[in-house]
Parts: sequence; C-alpha cells; structure tokens
Amino acid sequence: MKPRLLTFDIFGTVLDWRRGLTEAVAEQGRTLSAAEFDAIVDRQGALEREEPFRSYREIMAQSLVELAGVDTSVAAAIGQGLGHWPAFPDSRAALQRLMERAPCVAMTNSDCLHGAQVQAGLGFALSAWICAEEVRVYKPDPRFWDAAATRLGAEHGPQWWHVSAYADYDMKTASSLGLTTVFVERPHARPGPATHRVADLGALVELVAGQGG
Repeated sequence: MKPRLLTFDIFGTVLDWRRGLTEAVAEQGRTLSAAEFDAIVDRQGALEREEPFRSYREIMAQSLVELAGVDTSVAAAIGQGLGHWPAFPDSRAALQRLMERAPCVAMTNSDCLHGAQVQAGLGFALSAWICAEEVRVYKPDPRFWDAAATRLGAEHGPQWWHVSAYADYDMKTASSLGLTTVFVERPHARPGPATHRVADLGALVELVAGQGG
C-alpha cells in the first residue's frame, strides 16, 4: 500500500550511530569494540525504562561513564553533540526524494536539541521531529506511537510506514499497531520480522515508487 506517512528511527537508521559514537570515544584515546558498543546500546535501553524520565543526553553520558570509562564531563559533551554524527551516504538524497511523496517524520529516542543538529547536518528540515524528550517516553513503548499519531493527526494503519534498522526497538510495536514496517539492513542493525526489508534508504525510495495508489 502506498504510504501516506513515513516515520524514521534516526540514530542507526539515518545517522551512522556506531561510527559516530566510536569516533567520539576514539578522540579520548579509547578504542570501542563492537561488543562494547552493543553493551552500551543495551545499557541505554535499560536506563530508558527507568523512572523518572531522563533526557537521552543524560542516558548516553551515564552509559559511557559506566561501560567505556569516559570522563563525566567528556561523556556529557558527547551526549550534547551526538546530533552532529555523520549521516549514512544515502540518507540525505533519499529523504529529499521521499519527502516529495509523503511526509517524512523523525520518531527518535533523542532530545529536541539533537533534532536541530541532525537537520542542520542534512541541510533541510524533516516534516516533523518527534523525540522522546518531547513525548516523555522512549520507544518501544506504544505510547510513543500514540503521541506521534496525535501530533500528526494520523491513524495507526498500513498507510503509515515505520522505517528502522532496529527491530527490537521499533518493529514489534509498530507491527502490533497495524503499521507497515520497513527494516533497513545497516552495518549495525538488529533484525526481526518486517513487512519489507531494504538495503538502504535509496532502496526504500525505489520501493515506495513502486507502490500503487
């Protein structure tokens, strides 16, 4: 079904999350292994489920202090600036083309300030930036999708496509709400069941272009 709305995970799907974090830590003279990166991701997921709500920059900083031994002030600076991490080479052009077909909205476990950073790096604004700091809950909680639906005036259903490289954070919930799901096979990804699988966002452009409607 032709999408009327496209929502995107950002860190790891549009931006190269692993490269960005690995390079940020390397600037402190610390090599981050693939296993350590995964451990940091998992620790952040656990912290996101804790109450009361905390900003993603705080969660990022705590995970780096605990698991990578990064100095507290340095970890805080990394958390503040992670929206400057590099986009995947296909992201910019693909998003511009997709926005010609349907609204393209960020649904991201990050902060409002990261939205300004990411969109400045892309060189254009997405249709909307909906982040955990704004809705006060983290994916994969269904309340995130409910908040997005309210803000966008959208209904859960197959004409809403959700795009992510992380099935554990995104696909199960999106699928349970009746959305069309698109898994992106990024170098660092967590696969799972999805309606569609694409190699990158350029392939998503082709997939969307081939839909009827």
